[in-house]
Amino acid sequence: MPHHPKPRRAASKLKPVAGGRGKAPQARALVESPAGFRSSTGDCEVLVGDCREVLAKHPSVLAGEVDLVFADPPFNWNRAYDQWDDKMPREDYLTFTFDWLDRCIQALKPTGTLFVNIPDDTCAEIVCYLKGHLGRKPTQVLHMVNWCIWHYRFGQNQEGAFINSKVHTLYFAKDRAKRTWNPREVLELTDRASTYADKRTLTKKDGMPAGMRVPLDVWYGPYWGRIQGNNAERRHGHDNQLPEVYLERVIRCASNPGDLVMDPFTGSGTTGTVALNLGRRYLGTEFSRDNARRASERMILLGPARPLGQQHGISTAIAPKRRALTLPSTTIG
Repeated sequence: MPHHPKPRRAASKLKPVAGGRGKAPQARALVESPAGFRSSTGDCEVLVGDCREVLAKHPSVLAGEVDLVFADPPFNWNRAYDQWDDKMPREDYLTFTFDWLDRCIQALKPTGTLFVNIPDDTCAEIVCYLKGHLGRKPTQVLHMVNWCIWHYRFGQNQEGAFINSKVHTLYFAKDRAKRTWNPREVLELTDRASTYADKRTLTKKDGMPAGMRVPLDVWYGPYWGRIQGNNAERRHGHDNQLPEVYLERVIRCASNPGDLVMDPFTGSGTTGTVALNLGRRYLGTEFSRDNARRASERMILLGPARPLGQQHGISTAIAPKRRALTLPSTTIG
């Protein structure tokens, strides 16, 4: 079974900070250098440049000190990213993909995990590559834990095919049995408790609290939709953001306070914003210096758009409620 290690200080140059559910980040100042941006407290660093190149020289990557990698790469859909070429020839894009995956594998601790947010047209190649089933082999074969789906209701309208309303969340570990896994940090109310008033859920023997469960592998619920223009989380210059609750689930379940979280595609800064607010440390890269500056300001100076922890223990049932079940007061911590 996965172990549940105590919060620990990694050997990285980045310093851990105190944090917890819904707490505001400690006071930080933004420090700029030719290499990128960092926080005055030493718990956040964003390097400017191609992730394949700048991470190859970073001490934490070379030493394999990263606890969790979350990657939301360019999809190669010809989006107007600042400076980045988002319409590569297919073979070039796959080479790019496998290159940055190798860098992420190198960065991970033996107990580390990798999450990749990717659409339909590249998810199969990534899965096969990480499992060692393509002609090119990864630096280390990883083990799949889950193939999850981020589901949203606001898909791009089209007539020629079914409307896309999902992105794949690929969850891999270096060692499935030894990975960091905190299921009680991300529990939700079961449908039996929230919708069907089934009292059997109060006496279940599955190891989880009464009426609670680990989330399903299809992720949805309040604040889980795409970040549209009128969303409180929307950042200027970023039309392809992930919701903060998405990163909160990933970071809570797969890391501990003080751990080092890495995102090779910092983008609008959602991963780092949530990681710092939850007491983790952050290492990221961003190709555009302007994007890196805006993301660093969000992570280091602003923090999340909403308090974290609001979804802990709530129901994500899509069926209308019949009769809600009253749970013991000790169920939701």
